[in-house]
Amino acid sequence: MSENLPSDVVHRVLDAVVAVSSDLDLDTVLERIVDSAMDLTGARYGALGVTDGPRLVRFVPRGLDDDEVAAIEHWPRGEGLLGELIHAPHPLRVDEIGDDHRSSGFPAGHPPMHTFLGVPVRVRDAVYGNLYLTDKRGGASFTDDDESAVTALAAAAGVAVDNARLYADATRRGLLEDRDRIARDLHDLVIQRLFASAMSLMSIQGLVTDPTARGRIEETVTDLDDTIRQIRSTIFALHTAADPAAPSLDDRVRSAVDAAVRTLGFTPDVTVEADPAAQVPADVADQVVAVLGEALTNVARHALAGSTVVHLAVTPAEVALTVTDDGVGIRPDGRRSGLRNLAVRAQDLGGEFTLEAARADAQDRPGTRLSWRVPVRRSVDPRSSRAG
Repeated sequence: MSENLPSDVVHRVLDAVVAVSSDLDLDTVLERIVDSAMDLTGARYGALGVTDGPRLVRFVPRGLDDDEVAAIEHWPRGEGLLGELIHAPHPLRVDEIGDDHRSSGFPAGHPPMHTFLGVPVRVRDAVYGNLYLTDKRGGASFTDDDESAVTALAAAAGVAVDNARLYADATRRGLLEDRDRIARDLHDLVIQRLFASAMSLMSIQGLVTDPTARGRIEETVTDLDDTIRQIRSTIFALHTAADPAAPSLDDRVRSAVDAAVRTLGFTPDVTVEADPAAQVPADVADQVVAVLGEALTNVARHALAGSTVVHLAVTPAEVALTVTDDGVGIRPDGRRSGLRNLAVRAQDLGGEFTLEAARADAQDRPGTRLSWRVPVRRSVDPRSSRAG
């Protein structure tokens, strides 16, 4: 810590270090790092971007309310000043973002920001991510003391992140065994018995002459098939969470839908069908969640829909996300930047993106069907691969 810092700032930095280090949950640690940096500098907005090579793979924003979050077309991807800090991991201060030649502007819907302070966060001498702070209260520029204080905090933050990851690894080892045992029991015992019951009912259906009874048997077989599919999706969720202490892809999809309810004004229907043998890479899972968030935001902004159906299908070969609404359909004069972003996300993973009318025979409200599918087995550029 800089010896030139005023004593009161030193005490505030130490208090911030204690606050950041007092929890072992990684999500909580990351949020506390940003909050502490904002408190130290008087910044109105803050974020921590976790990097993987030249890309931002996670973005933890603070200081935005729900409406501001919903209005942003997409989170920053590591371009402009954020990219500068990724490529040159040293403290960076800017008095006016818009006047800096390295700035690439903001995503649509992003609130305007002016002053900037960025500091790298290192874990065991490797850059883990970067702290971004903007708009010091009162309109002043960030100072030398601000930079020194946040740099000192970032050093302690790296230790806190490392401790949280070590704790998660220890938890993972214990939970993996439990997950495997539960998944094995569900597959070997429950599914097999349900399947046998369905086969038994089907074998006697031809012997039943009463139409009502035959209908009941058929309904029961259908219910058993649905239950088997749901259990297979549960097995998939148990197997595919990269961190057993973290949400599975199934949970993340449902959380993304829940988060969109406020802006949509209704709750979408969600169906997840997953083959237990499927393995979804972490980067693909991240993209699925991001695409779903953008798709639901587009529905809320443009579709004037009264209902939406989200369907995620996962096989050993591909992940397919479909979002269907009953809104006004695709407007010829509508903005396309968000749609181009979804297409690029699919292309980058070797997949495809389509957007079409949900009902060809509807005139006033044809609705929209968004389809986004990518392979899960593909050749990976080593520059963009993720460990684990």
